[in-house]
Amino acid sequence: MKTTVSWKGNMAFEGETPHGNKVLMDASAKAGGEDRGPSPMETVLMSIGGCTGIDILGILKKMRLEVVDIKVEIEGDRTEDHPRVFNKLNMVYKIWGKDLPEDKVKKAVELTQEKYCSVLHMVNKTAKVTYTYEINP
Repeated sequence: MKTTVSWKGNMAFEGETPHGNKVLMDASAKAGGEDRGPSPMETVLMSIGGCTGIDILGILKKMRLEVVDIKVEIEGDRTEDHPRVFNKLNMVYKIWGKDLPEDKVKKAVELTQEKYCSVLHMVNKTAKVTYTYEINP
């Protein structure tokens, strides 16, 4: 796995994958940036949401369940002192689908939290992670 991150002026940097996918990151105006993209720490939270969401969707599809939508809300608290790592994360999984059995949704969420999501497992070395899920028709 490889990526290249290039300076795009002021405090902005753009990450690019070998496949040409790009993400623009920037500092907030308060930190001297222009808010042209998420901060690097916001991209970490988004990566956790994407990683766990992909896991959950894949697991539920293997169970032959019909998923209509998934949203992951993540709130992270950071330490006051540098390097200002995350010390708390709270995640809410909102899952929509037809006749989704709670035991199977619970199992999919537990599997991503406890076994599969590599991004989450890097962050949970410093952060206490809590999570809940909601099943919606």
